[in-house]
Amino acid sequence: MEFDGPSRTALAAAFHRAAHQVLEQGRIFSDPLALRILGEDAPSIARQAKERPSGRRIRLFIAVRTRFAEDALAAAFESGVRQVVVLGAGLDTYAYRNPFGERLRVFEVDHPATQAWKRQRLQDAAIPLPRSLTFVPVDFERETLAARLAQAGFDRTQRTFFTWLGVVPYLRQEAVWSTLAFIASLPNGAHVVFDYSNPPASLTPERPAVFERGAARVARLGEAWITYFETDQLHAKLAALGFGEIEDLGPTQIASRYFPGRAGPIPDKGGHVIRATTNKSRSREVEESRSRGVEESRKSRSQGVEELRS
Repeated sequence: MEFDGPSRTALAAAFHRAAHQVLEQGRIFSDPLALRILGEDAPSIARQAKERPSGRRIRLFIAVRTRFAEDALAAAFESGVRQVVVLGAGLDTYAYRNPFGERLRVFEVDHPATQAWKRQRLQDAAIPLPRSLTFVPVDFERETLAARLAQAGFDRTQRTFFTWLGVVPYLRQEAVWSTLAFIASLPNGAHVVFDYSNPPASLTPERPAVFERGAARVARLGEAWITYFETDQLHAKLAALGFGEIEDLGPTQIASRYFPGRAGPIPDKGGHVIRATTNKSRSREVEESRSRGVEESRKSRSQGVEELRS
């Protein structure tokens, strides 16, 4: 990825989120700040989107991955998660419409140039910065995610939710697995949601043309797709890192959940959105419960011996 300025793909993703609010009325994913952060009105967004009708597929995928991530985050909050890290935040607006307020701390991680650009857009749009938000600028050429999060006040002992949307395809595999290993290393467990695509060679015959158009578009922006995964291999490596619970929606599952009335054939391969969870805190609870049971059993046996002696 090139970092001579703010991310151009971040701007493109923000445009698609805004266009979904206008063209599909936010039916999959509602974001009342999507247009404000762009500084554009609905007619302008609609006109630009209609000039590029081939963008509909990626627009709906972006809406799906955001809805999936935020639904999973809401469920994790109900189970006790109190901090979320938004990796590659771009112009994501979750922190500014966070339904849990100060009960959920949000860390936004991004390259310094992109983050400075976003902060200016927030100021221009008069979108206030909530007290629950912490910006974490990271220059990955010189700094590590773990070190910068620690400096920003991230509590690695807390069970944490990570969103990582629209980033993985642009990274080298080494960087992807390094980040996932860090997430898996958190002592009390973590959730992560990210998206990925199957390799182009595995796509059905009609799909490569669609893929090539999208790949050419992001390459022109200076941020080419370089990493793909076969689903089974990805799951196996995630399990080896300690992610014991995996929910993976490919094209078929996405259509079934979010577009149940869709007609026509649906490919097996293509874009995926995945949630992976480590169960360390659950395992620790089980171990503590087992230890309490052993201790209570020992005490009970000791009491029984004393009663026999008396």
